[in-house]
Amino acid sequence: MRKLSILSVLLVLGVPGLALAAPWELDTAHSAAQFKVRHLMVSSVRGDFEKIAGTIHYDEQDITKSSADISIDAASINTRVAKRDDHLRSADFFDAAKYPKITFKSKRIEKNGQGRLKATGDLTIRGVTKEVTLDIEGPTPPIKDGQGNIRVGGQATARINRKDFGLTWNQALEAGGVVVGDDVDIVIDLEIFRKPG
Repeated sequence: MRKLSILSVLLVLGVPGLALAAPWELDTAHSAAQFKVRHLMVSSVRGDFEKIAGTIHYDEQDITKSSADISIDAASINTRVAKRDDHLRSADFFDAAKYPKITFKSKRIEKNGQGRLKATGDLTIRGVTKEVTLDIEGPTPPIKDGQGNIRVGGQATARINRKDFGLTWNQALEAGGVVVGDDVDIVIDLEIFRKPG
């Protein structure tokens, strides 16, 4: 039994690709989920979600075998106006008490030209799931930080119609138009790292 264990260790160490690399971790301090939507049809309101978590499987040899499973705390929305944030958390919009998480789970990742990818997957908001495609700039070339960790980043963007996800609240304006636009631009910045060893 002891000989078999030693042989197994030698095989793993001696054959490239068999040794398990340290897993990649999402750096939540350097990752963010932001959005932009039209207000009164004259300007844009921007906001972000302060709590983002998830699992990234990053395959350096074949990027198409990578995957992402991202979870955003809907109640962590921040547009820098407390009254508006409370309204966005309410049943008129995200209904964060009933639907606490916004999630994205990738189904496939494809190359989309030099330094770009496409990630297609299921986006769930307010209990409604729709397939969306994120355009990704990246991944960046790997870099080593001061602690010896290897870091990689990327930025994903998409435009969705909020009504597709049950976010239908609005008010008509006397002069025409509405308070809140339908199209929402999403930007997700992700930084992942792998510890040495």
